Amino acid sequence: MPNQMGTYFGNTLTYICDHNEQGTLGLMINRPTGLALTELLKQFDCSTNVDADLVVVEGGPVQQERGFVLHSADVQTSGSMPVGNELLLTASRDILEIIGTGNGPEHYIVALGYAGWGEGQLESELADNAWLTVPATKEILFDTPFPKRVDSAAKSLGINFQLMSPHLGHA
Repeated sequence: MPNQMGTYFGNTLTYICDHNEQGTLGLMINRPTGLALTELLKQFDCSTNVDADLVVVEGGPVQQERGFVLHSADVQTSGSMPVGNELLLTASRDILEIIGTGNGPEHYIVALGYAGWGEGQLESELADNAWLTVPATKEILFDTPFPKRVDSAAKSLGINFQLMSPHLGHA
């Protein structure tokens, strides 16, 4: 949202992975770190049979040394947590090992860190119109280039951010 500009979350698209009474966990899916996935795999002594152009994204400001993989459900490990009907979230090394062999999930995003909200915090921010909610699609999550993800998500609601002002007022 325009009123997030100038904050850590300005111009980010965050996929909500878990929301319950204790709080919310999400991954920013449009802010590449510049770290190639092959380099991350090498750091974990994993095979690197992946596309050399794949990069790791900054998942959020919390525990940025910890990795998370949001992926399609065609590959599951014991540490995988269901996210909706078609996706899983895995934060264990075994998913990186599988990805490194070239036998990983069809679709995946590797993130460092996560975005977290305490009990009631996200609801309060939503009530203050700090966030715009958009249904997730596989196309935006996995196929749209990083710089176009926010605009693609907004367009799915018929919104053009270029026409919005970050300032509130009365006409």
